[in-house]
Amino acid sequence: MSAYTDYSQTHTAETVGRRQFLKMAGLSALALSAGVDALAGPRLADLAKKSGLKIGYSAITWGGKDEQAIKDLASLGYKGIQLRANTFGPYRNKVSELKALLEEHKLTLAMFSSGNVDVDPAKVQSTIDTHVAHASFVKALGGSAFQMTNSLRKGGVAPTTDELKALARVMNEVGKQTADMGIQATYHNHMNQWGETPEEVDVLVQEMNPKYVKLLLDIAHYRQGGGDPAKAVRQYKDILHTLHLKDTMSPLPDKPDNPKAYRFVELGRGNVDVPAVFAALKDIKFNGWGVIELDGVPEPGKTPLECAKINKEYITKTLNHPI
Repeated sequence: MSAYTDYSQTHTAETVGRRQFLKMAGLSALALSAGVDALAGPRLADLAKKSGLKIGYSAITWGGKDEQAIKDLASLGYKGIQLRANTFGPYRNKVSELKALLEEHKLTLAMFSSGNVDVDPAKVQSTIDTHVAHASFVKALGGSAFQMTNSLRKGGVAPTTDELKALARVMNEVGKQTADMGIQATYHNHMNQWGETPEEVDVLVQEMNPKYVKLLLDIAHYRQGGGDPAKAVRQYKDILHTLHLKDTMSPLPDKPDNPKAYRFVELGRGNVDVPAVFAALKDIKFNGWGVIELDGVPEPGKTPLECAKINKEYITKTLNHPI
C-alpha cells in the first residue's frame, strides 16, 4: 500500500511526511486540471524524471575559426561548447576576452581538448606541465574539465598491457595535479591510438584512478574500434564523465569491402546506435555533458553551421531531447 493511499484511508498526513504528501497532492491536482488524456503522452513517471544529459557542441568542425563557432552555435541555441588547445596560444594572455565572448553568447565551456599524453620518460614532465597549464586556462574560462588523448599507436601496432598501464600512470599524475585546482582530467578513447579497442579501453579504465581521471566516452570511436557504446555506458557508469555524441559511416559507399574505412557523419547517418546510447544514459541516470562532435564537414559544399543544424534536428526531433 502506498503512503498516499494510507493517508486517504487514515486521514493523517503524519504517516507520509509533509513533503511527500504535498508532492503527491500536487501531482493529483495536475492530473485533475490537465485531464487524463493530456497526461497519457508524458506519463507521471516521465514528468518526475528530468534527464541530466546536457548537450554541447565541439568547435572542431570550424577548423580553428573558434569565434565563428561560438557565434554559430549560440545562434542555434546550444548551451555548451568544446574548445581545443589551439585557443591556448592566442588567448592565454587575454583569457578575459575569450571568457567574455563565451558569456556574451551564453555558452559554457563544456570540455577542453588538451592534447596528447606521452609515456617517454624524457617527455613525461613536459606532458604534465602542458596539461596543468591547460587546466589553469580552463579554470580561468569558467570550465571544469579537459580531455587527454595520445598519439602513441605507431604503424598500427597494438600496445601491450604494460604500455597501457604506463599511459594510465601518467594520466593519473596529470589528474592528481589538476584535481588540486578543481579541474577534472578525462581520458578520451580514440581510433589509431592506444585505447582504440574495447579491450584496450578496459585496461586503461581499470588502471585509471577515478579520483583523478574519468572517462570521456566517444561513442563513434568506440563503435568503430569494435565496441558497443550503449554497453560501455552501463559498464563504466561509475567513471563516466562526458560523452562525445558522434556517428561514423562504415564501410564507405566507395569502399564497400573495406570494414576499416570510415568517415564521421552527422548523427543518424552512420552505424552508431545513438538511441540505444541515450536509453543507456537514462538507465544509469547520467548527469553531465554529451558533446556533439564532427571532425569536419563530411561532404563538400556543406558548412559547419549546416552540419550543426542537422545534428540539432536529430537530437531535438528524432530523439526528442532538448539542447
